[in-house]
Amino acid sequence: MRAGEASETARRVAAHRLTFDRVPVAYGDPAGDERLARDVAGSATVRSAESMVAYLAARTFFFDRAVVAALDRGVTQVVIAAAGYDGRALRYSKPGVRWFEVDHPDTQRDKRERLARLGIDVGAITFVPADFGVDELGALMVGAGYQTQVPSLLLCEGVAIYLERAVLESLLRHLRQIACSGSRLAISLSVTSSSAAQSVRRKAFRAAVAAMGEPTRTVLSSEDVDALLATTGWQVVPSTNSADTRARRARLAGLLLLQPS
Repeated sequence: MRAGEASETARRVAAHRLTFDRVPVAYGDPAGDERLARDVAGSATVRSAESMVAYLAARTFFFDRAVVAALDRGVTQVVIAAAGYDGRALRYSKPGVRWFEVDHPDTQRDKRERLARLGIDVGAITFVPADFGVDELGALMVGAGYQTQVPSLLLCEGVAIYLERAVLESLLRHLRQIACSGSRLAISLSVTSSSAAQSVRRKAFRAAVAAMGEPTRTVLSSEDVDALLATTGWQVVPSTNSADTRARRARLAGLLLLQPS
């Protein structure tokens, strides 16, 4: 990110999400989510490679499903780390559920100004400004009212690739410290591939985001992923037989549902 500016990649993701099918529920305020995204997107046409749009759609679906599944099983605390312009706290708002949005102060300030101008109700959202490379996230969360003894869902979408490896490890450790038994962490990681076509697409993506002032920093091998989880206190949630194929595809794409180890 450029100092003093909101994240450009977060803005582009919000714009793309306007074109995606979302997991439907009988509650929530999807219109509020879409109003925010349209405001963020503005009149600009966001162009991305077809493969990247397909990945973003799959990633959005993965995190939507994680949220809906958690709310359906009674989770009452949801943490969105590096929230950007994520509107799930609006789209999937539900009585009795407290949402914590954690993000860099510059992006969060812009988002809050937009929400206020649009008159969107954010009464169920607690905003926690944080710089993952500097701040002690656990202390900030507790200070903001997060209850460490309550099973929660934690989301970490689209940010790991932009963090230095040491910062990513620190973030995962801090999230583990506040996650009690029964909690889940949904995360997206950038994982290497042996595919030549994938390597070409990754190179183009890295050049594009670097030009926006948000260079990629951490791309992991499968072995790196295993080591990262082992050293930060997380493990992959075992999938049921009916979900094995979907879970394998998600893991290959770096989309993981984790539990405290």
